[in-house]
Amino acid sequence: MIRYLATLACALLLGSGTVTGAATAQTLPKFTGFVVDAANVIPPDQEAALTKRLDDLQKSSGNQLVVATVPSLDGYPIEDYGNRLIRSWGVGLKDANNGAILLVAPNDRKVRIEVGYGLEPVLTDAFSSVVINQQILPRFKAGDIPGGIVAGANAVADQLALPDAEARAKVTAAAAEYDKTHRRSGSGGGGVPIGLIFFGIVLAAIVIPMLSRRAGGRRYTDGGSGGGSGALPIVLWSIADAMTRGGGGGGGGGDSGGGWGGGGFGGGGGGSGGGGGASGSW
Repeated sequence: MIRYLATLACALLLGSGTVTGAATAQTLPKFTGFVVDAANVIPPDQEAALTKRLDDLQKSSGNQLVVATVPSLDGYPIEDYGNRLIRSWGVGLKDANNGAILLVAPNDRKVRIEVGYGLEPVLTDAFSSVVINQQILPRFKAGDIPGGIVAGANAVADQLALPDAEARAKVTAAAAEYDKTHRRSGSGGGGVPIGLIFFGIVLAAIVIPMLSRRAGGRRYTDGGSGGGSGALPIVLWSIADAMTRGGGGGGGGGDSGGGWGGGGFGGGGGGSGGGGGASGSW
C-alpha cells in the first residue's frame, strides 16, 4: 500500500513536469544476452553455464529469464531500476510478456526479481520473496555473490520450466511459507501502521503544496523546470522502500518495452509488468 502511494506520487510529479532532466536521465546497461554482468562479479565459467541454462529455458518453455548485475543503482530504488530495465530491454515475448529479470546491485547490497505480467501467476511476489530469502540472501551474506546469483537464477528457472499445475502448487507452498515467515516477523498490535501515517504526512506537506503552486503558476522556475524538486521521486521511493523493506515484497510499476538485441533469444518485444516480484537487501 505504501509503495503504491509512492508510485502514485512519483507519477503525479512526472506528469506535472516537476522532475528535472538530471533526475529523469538514467543510463542503463546495454543488453548483451541472457547474462549482463555489468558489475563483473560472475566468473566466466559460471556465466557461461548460466547463459546456457537460461538459453535452454527459453527454447524449452518460451519463458525468458535474464540475470543482470549493475555497479550502481544511481540513487534509484531497485524496484524503479528493475522496472526501467525490463521495459528498456523488452524482456519476454511481445504478446505474452513472459519475462523476468534477476537484478543484483552488489555495491548497493540489493537484489530484486522483476516479473512481467505473463509470469505473475507462477512467479508470484511470495514465491520471489522465498527465493530471495532462502536461496540468494544467505549466500550473499556469506560473501558468495556468484553462488547466490546462480542459486537464485536456478530456482526461478526451475519454476518457469515446470508444467502449469506443478508450478502453481509450488506457488501455493511458497505463499504459505511467506505468510508463516511474515507472521513471525510482523507480529504486533493493530491500528494504522506508523509508516503509513508518516508517509501521509510527507505526501501532504511536500508533494500536494508543490503541485498546488505549479497549478497556480510556474513561479520559482528556471527554463520551465521545477526548482529543486527533481530528487523528490527518489526520496519518496526511498521512504517507501525503507518502510516496506524486510527482505521481500512487491514493487515497481510496469509498461511496454523495446526490442531485443540478439544473443540467442527466440523472441522479445515484451517488458510489460504490473509491479510483480520481490526485493531484498543484505
